[in-house]
Order: sequence, then structure tokens, then C-alpha cells
Amino acid sequence: MLQIAFFLLSISICVFAWIMIHDPRTLWSGISLLGMLLCSAVMMFFLLSEYANWLAEHELWMNILVALLVLTAGCVLMFPVILIVTLFVEGIKVIRHEGLRPSNLLTMLFSVLLYLYLAVWPMAGGLEKGRLGTKLYLFISLFAAYMLSLMAIYLLSAALNLLHWKKRRGADYIVVLGSGVVGTRVTPLLAARIERGIELLHSNPGAVLIMSGGQGPGEDIAEGEAMARYAEEKGVGIEKVIIESRSRSTEENLLFSSRLMEKDRPKVVVVTTSYHVFRALLLAKQQGLKCVGFGAKTKWYFTLNALIREFAGYLRLTWKRHIFAAAVIIVIAAIAT
Repeated sequence: MLQIAFFLLSISICVFAWIMIHDPRTLWSGISLLGMLLCSAVMMFFLLSEYANWLAEHELWMNILVALLVLTAGCVLMFPVILIVTLFVEGIKVIRHEGLRPSNLLTMLFSVLLYLYLAVWPMAGGLEKGRLGTKLYLFISLFAAYMLSLMAIYLLSAALNLLHWKKRRGADYIVVLGSGVVGTRVTPLLAARIERGIELLHSNPGAVLIMSGGQGPGEDIAEGEAMARYAEEKGVGIEKVIIESRSRSTEENLLFSSRLMEKDRPKVVVVTTSYHVFRALLLAKQQGLKCVGFGAKTKWYFTLNALIREFAGYLRLTWKRHIFAAAVIIVIAAIAT
């Protein structure tokens, strides 16, 4: 069994490496990492079984192993509690700093729903229910588990797409996505994106910055123009900046920017806020634009809320497959009860 476990671990490592090298802009990057971790756990189990007698003869190593297992179990059990409390506290911070708007309630709402699902919902399973009630309970339980698993894989895949060994990519174009301006002034969030783009330009001197963003309500000029002005104030030469000023969404940012690229098969870097990178990369992949994404930092409490919003955006982008998943779960619930 140890040989089989080692073989499966080797295969999982190869699959994960191939996805990350070929194109990590997919949920399969997160799934393959989880598969690799699972195979590692199985491998460790059989390895410990193989050397159980040796461990029994070495009390020090046995005590260390037991302590590690207890620590791991404690972290697994405490993780949901820590997650719920963290989300709730950070949700309060979002409301305090950003105002009481529906879009700013996502973190707190998610923490409440997660608490209800993990702490209250299991108790409802013990109540008397009719045949329809049992089917409904099973459907909600399975669908909630599906959505939570999907969200975990999405967040893991998003994190993997933020990892880069180097900034020097031999890039031809660095596309900085807009995010709104106040009058003619860029916001702190947009300024962070531009400065990240300038940082990458220094590492890729042969590249050109494409400042992408149209003019929205309450904006005196197009975002692309305001971004270009900001970059020039930071010392970027005008010859190093291309302005894209028609886009009104992330899809259009990428589409209109790609039309301004004169080189064949260009090497492209997309820059946006870290929580937005993965969804931007998925949209670019849909358009056939090969690129990598770099993220600009923002405040932690805002990042958590925005990640939930980004996941909702991903669901809208891929709603058909989730309708199919819901249908499969309905069939399972009907058959099981």
C-alpha cells in the first residue's frame, strides 16, 4: 500500500505542476492542490503504519508525533470558530469605514449564515419532518456543502494565481484595470493598482502600460486618462503609456485593451487589486487573451468583503454549470429519501 500511495502522490504532484505551468487560470489549480495534499496525508498515514514499531520504541518521536496530531486536530476544530468570528468582526469594520450599504454587508451576512449552517442547521436534522421536509432538508444541506466547497476551491485557486517567482516576465504590455475616479482624481485603491503597474514596468523595461477605464457617473474624465496623468506624475514617460478610455466593465477593460496591442502573440500582464485578479484572469481566458495577473494590496477588512463579492461574480459568470449541479443534487435528494 505504501508503494501505491507513493505512486498516487507522484501523479498528483505532476498534475498540479502541469496545471500551474500550462495555465493556472482555472479552478483545477485549487482542486489539484487539494488532491496533492490529500495524497500526501494518505502517504503519511501508510508511512506511519509502516514504521509503527520503530516509533513505539522511540518515545521522544512518538510524543512529538502525538503532539503534532493533537495540534492539527485542534486547528481543524477551531478553524470554523475563528473564521466565523473573524468574518463578523471584519464585517463590522467594513460598515464602520465604508458605510451601511448592501454591498458592505456581505462579510457579516456570510459569517451569520455560516454559523447557522454549522451550529444550528444540524440540530434541525433531528426534528420530525414529513417526506417533503426531509427531501428539502437534504437538498439544502448538500447544496450548501457544494457552495462552501466551491468557494474554498475558488479562493485557493485565486491565491495560487497571485504567486509569482519573479516580476521580470519579458512583458510587452502591462494592463492596469480602472476602478473609478473622483472628479479627475484617482482613488487610493486605483492609485495602488497604478503604482503596482509602475513597479512591474521597472522590472519589464520593454513593456508599455495600458491604462484601461472609461468615464462613469460622477467622473469628469475617463479613468484611463486620470490613470495616465497619475503615472506621468510618478515619472513614467508619456511614450510608455497607452490610454484605453471606452470600457465600462472588466470584460471591456480586457477586450478593448487587447485591441490596442500591436504585437503578435504578446506577453501580457494584468494588474488589478489582489481580490479581483482571479476573476479578471478567468474573463481574459474566456476572451482568448493569454496573460498573468499581479495584485495590488488593499485593506484587509475590505479584501474579505470584496472576495465574497468576487465569488458572487464568478457564480454569475458560470451560472449554467451550477444550475446543473443543483439539478444533480435534487435528484440525489429524491433518490436518497
